[in-house]
Amino acid sequence: MCDRRGEKSVVRIALLGAPGAGKGTQANAMQERWGLAHVASGDLLRDNVKNDTELGRKAKPYMEAGELVPDDLILDMMEERLARPDAQAGFVLDGFPRTLAQAEALDARLEAKGQQLDAVINLVVSEEEILRRLSGRLICPQCHAVYQAETMPPKQPGICDRCGAKLVQRSDESPEVVRKRLQVYEEQTAPLVDYYRKKGILHEVDGAIGVERVLEKIAAILEEAAKQVGGRGSE
Repeated sequence: MCDRRGEKSVVRIALLGAPGAGKGTQANAMQERWGLAHVASGDLLRDNVKNDTELGRKAKPYMEAGELVPDDLILDMMEERLARPDAQAGFVLDGFPRTLAQAEALDARLEAKGQQLDAVINLVVSEEEILRRLSGRLICPQCHAVYQAETMPPKQPGICDRCGAKLVQRSDESPEVVRKRLQVYEEQTAPLVDYYRKKGILHEVDGAIGVERVLEKIAAILEEAAKQVGGRGSE
């Protein structure tokens, strides 16, 4: 991602959107196209537990009990992840923050490092479309790649294109559970959308227009964000 002077700009993005809105798909595409580190809070939690890190050991009892992991723990994981070398070239947060409290805490931690989010992109998709998508969604348990049986099937049925692992369907993606997740998401996210809109960095994109068209919309937003980053750097 380059600014108006043709120089490399570090762009920091957050993707919002209901379950099934396409956040993971777009974040993967942004990682491949612009080299942005793809940081998904769910993957981060699972990886810390799997690797038996100190933060993972603290989070594991909450996850095993089916309870929400405290914000401070998630933010500590996020801060550690964003300090890694690949994130210094820019990052895209996938599904984080989820609440207003998390957004405010994230801003404070970034500000302490002289950083800030440059754009927040909200992928808007209808409930009907989300139910259709999730009913056919397949996930790789090894590399976390996401497929959709109708619109983005793997080359070999049931097998991940990237690592060859057997694809699975999440148990929490039945229509009844999805509707409940959507209700919770809307309750949590409404104030979050308003928060970023007031900061002047929220951009809403129709997430139902196709993967490539959504990516082009995002590309235009990121190009503008890169110009703003370049402008801040020259002040």
